[in-house]
Amino acid sequence: MRRPGRHAKTVATGFWGFAALVGFGLAVAGPLRAAPLVADLSKHLVAITTGFAGTDVLLFGAIDEPGDVVVIIWGPPEEVVMHRKSRIAGIWINTAQMTFDRVPSFYSVASSRALDEVASDLVLSRLEMGVERLKLPLPHAKASPNVARNWRDALIRNKQVLGHYAQEIGQVIFLGESLFRTLVEFPANVPTGTYQIEVYLLRDGRVVSAQTTPLIVGKIGLEAEVYDFAHNYAAAYGLIAILVALVAGWLAHVAFRRH
Repeated sequence: MRRPGRHAKTVATGFWGFAALVGFGLAVAGPLRAAPLVADLSKHLVAITTGFAGTDVLLFGAIDEPGDVVVIIWGPPEEVVMHRKSRIAGIWINTAQMTFDRVPSFYSVASSRALDEVASDLVLSRLEMGVERLKLPLPHAKASPNVARNWRDALIRNKQVLGHYAQEIGQVIFLGESLFRTLVEFPANVPTGTYQIEVYLLRDGRVVSAQTTPLIVGKIGLEAEVYDFAHNYAAAYGLIAILVALVAGWLAHVAFRRH
């Protein structure tokens, strides 16, 4: 269940998004004669501050003629190290690991219809539409195809548990035959970096137009300063953290002694 604050923000996003969508449709009515697909975001920066609890970004646009719209959200690539734990002498320890390079840190798909109704599996696989069609790189360590596939499936499951990979296909909603919209949900632990939002227009199973729009997710304010300090001066940050913990423990000890 969503918290009331998040629900209120979603409703507000939907209202202002609808107003923006109508204005957008009127503004592009002329240019659409030359452009089969035009799309944009309600904002191009997701600012992560203290107390950030996730947010929604509205993607809206218009097409010149009826068709299917599919939206793919790609997070910046990252290195992922997977560990497998085994119980030895009653203790769970890491017994194996696999490292994957250039894994999308975030992945989500939204479509105006079920993907298997939009295009053939060949087209869907080529464009990596759907988490089961992601072309993740092979792990560094040598492994048989079956073992590598098991590690890959585990990686995807972990990403889904974190909320970084969507478990279901989102919905692209049409208002009439031209205007469309969809909400992209970002969790509180969303990875930072530059995202790529790909929008495809398909007709009769073929891509007739495509557009890519960047979205920046970044920390700002005190959150960003602490994050940068911790990564740029790890030793000093660790020392300060230890000192703060010692002082907090000493103050708690003094307070309890007085009682």
